[in-house]
Amino acid sequence: MNTYIIKSQADLDKHKDDYGYLVEGNLEFECSLVFEGRLKVEGYLEIETGKWIKAGNWIEAGDSIEAGSSIKAGNWIKAGSSIKAGSLIKAGSWIKAGGLIKAGNWIEAGDSIKAGSWIVAGDSIKAGGSIKAGGLIEAGNWIVAGGFIEAGSWIEAGNWIKAGSWIVAGGLIEAGSSIVAGSSYGIQAGLSITCKGKLSFGLKIFAGVNTWRSIDDSEKTITCGKLEGGTVEYGIVKELGLPEEGKVELTLDEVAEKFGIKVENLKIKK
Repeated sequence: MNTYIIKSQADLDKHKDDYGYLVEGNLEFECSLVFEGRLKVEGYLEIETGKWIKAGNWIEAGDSIEAGSSIKAGNWIKAGSSIKAGSLIKAGSWIKAGGLIKAGNWIEAGDSIKAGSWIVAGDSIKAGGSIKAGGLIEAGNWIVAGGFIEAGSWIEAGNWIKAGSWIVAGGLIEAGSSIVAGSSYGIQAGLSITCKGKLSFGLKIFAGVNTWRSIDDSEKTITCGKLEGGTVEYGIVKELGLPEEGKVELTLDEVAEKFGIKVENLKIKK
């Protein structure tokens, strides 16, 4: 399979067809480009570090898509293997990969995001529809889906996880802040469920439901600040209370300095 190097729009125009661009081989970009129509590559698509591409319609590769910076499409992005970007991956419709989807920054789709392996973003993952991975789903910040969120392995977010319908993971589900499922749906995890804020759902919640090995109580625990919603069908609930927000403790001297008054004029209310 031939490999074609794109250094300018003129190089890409050599592959122009009635729908945009068709490359019967591998394609490597050494420049950043914005173009109309679709880009279809039968082999792999590679974009040099620091460069990016944006297609008016869709981007598809028979093998992998990899960019040093960003990948954007007005419609959808599809790869037979993996999709990787140093910065962002964004599609007006859906994003689909036979293997993994990984972005140094964020991943966003107007519709669904689906990976045969795992989905990882340094910042956030957002889909207007569903998010589904054969392996793990992980984001440094938040994960949000208009539909369901489902992972064969675990789901983890540095901040919060929110789904319009159900949330299901073969392993653990963990968020630094809150976890929210749709008001008519539930949450299911093969192992524990953990968050520091509110854990909200409308139907049922299950933690520690797995069939591959025996687990102890810690692996079927639902730990949260506050649980709101339907029925705890399986799991051990531990509510730790919500973290206090906006509370600042100051000494008398600090109060006096902050408000420009003398300590002796302060009245302590008992």
